[in-house]
Amino acid sequence: MFEKELYISRRNELRKKVRHGLVLLLGNEDSPANYPSNTYHFRQDSNFLYFFGINRPGFAAVMDVESGTDCLYANDISLRDIVWTGPQPSVQDLSESCGVKKSFKKDELNNVINIALKNGRKIHFLPPYRDTNVLRLKTLLGIKTDCISNYVSADLIKAVVSLREIKGSEEITQIENACKTAYEMHTAAMKLCRPGITEKEIGGYIEGISLSKGHGVSFLPIVTQNGETLHDHSYKNKLRSGKLLLIDAGAETDMNYCSDFTRTFPVNGKFTDIQKSIYNIVLAANNKTFEIISSGITFRSVHLECAKVLCKGLKDIGILHGDTEEMVENGVYALFMPHGLGHQMGLDVHDMEDLGEEYVGYNDQTERSRLFGLGSLRMAKKLKQGHVLTVEPGIYFIPALIDSWKSEKINSNFIDYGKLEKFKNFGGIRIEDNALVTDKGCRILGKKRVPVTVEEIENFMAI
Repeated sequence: MFEKELYISRRNELRKKVRHGLVLLLGNEDSPANYPSNTYHFRQDSNFLYFFGINRPGFAAVMDVESGTDCLYANDISLRDIVWTGPQPSVQDLSESCGVKKSFKKDELNNVINIALKNGRKIHFLPPYRDTNVLRLKTLLGIKTDCISNYVSADLIKAVVSLREIKGSEEITQIENACKTAYEMHTAAMKLCRPGITEKEIGGYIEGISLSKGHGVSFLPIVTQNGETLHDHSYKNKLRSGKLLLIDAGAETDMNYCSDFTRTFPVNGKFTDIQKSIYNIVLAANNKTFEIISSGITFRSVHLECAKVLCKGLKDIGILHGDTEEMVENGVYALFMPHGLGHQMGLDVHDMEDLGEEYVGYNDQTERSRLFGLGSLRMAKKLKQGHVLTVEPGIYFIPALIDSWKSEKINSNFIDYGKLEKFKNFGGIRIEDNALVTDKGCRILGKKRVPVTVEEIENFMAI
């Protein structure tokens, strides 16, 4: 945990933004994997962590906005539990560690909420993403499960986003630590990579590094020779010489701050000429983003500048032809990069995504595009100092998508579909780094950048 004064300050700032009623924050419970006592690795709710810092199952919190009081609700472990877990801090001790003076047994939360409802007080709560908390809200508030989303507090969501999206120095330190672990994961994968080894072996090895250094991976790693499949988690392939291996993986610290990097490199340690040409287009797009990211510009504009680099590069090798600006306006690049350029990152690898992209990546001044590709951009709004984002341009040759566009003659005045046929077995390339928006523009997070140029990768894999 951080110092308790930080959690007190965060809650006080939240009160200023919500202004009336009760704020109800539910922590997470243990989740059974296949029977009740065999649970998944516990992950606390990120909003609960941000305001209270307590990383233990079974907690809930109520903040009374008018009175300025905070209360925690949880049960101390029993003697029977101690036999299995050993002595644990009491609820009172944990409450004091985050600056909360009052704590009560878990069942007393029902009475507090009932009294507030009878008095006509507003209960602010965030969108639940686990069924256990959906059922808790149903019991506490008397709302049918399929209607709960209608009662979620937009005021609370906006307040939480405004606080969590600007990272403090203590958070940046945590994210840098997560980046350090991710550096070890990706460089270990480059060393381990060779023809004959399986994707599963590499995936398991790098996940082991993340567990030895912190809380584990920040998401299920993508380790695949099928780089054209954006989220391939199958791990079923044996690596073959001449193929590219794409690894999208990050780590969480023990305080649950995240990192998220992607590297694509040749299985045999040497890029072919065509692999090198496509790779350098993606790298140029990646580098371009770090030149232009700064406070005050929209991330959508960064995405579109990246798209120009991709289109120009593909035009240079003959796959595209025509005016680059017109190609971007018509969404030609989305055939090769159907996803957005990046997303916010912090306590979640897709930071605050549980609160809804319309609040996290968009606002009243920034509407989501309906264009294919651009509409998948998770973060589009104006950047501010303290934002942490991923930057992950890519080029993917997706056979089904190519065939669909070709049959419908989509953007056929820009795309040489005949030449594109030769790339349908190429796969895909993504290069991802993490950026902090600063008062001088931005900087790449991580003390050392994972090898990224063709020369760096080939030299590193040869050692």
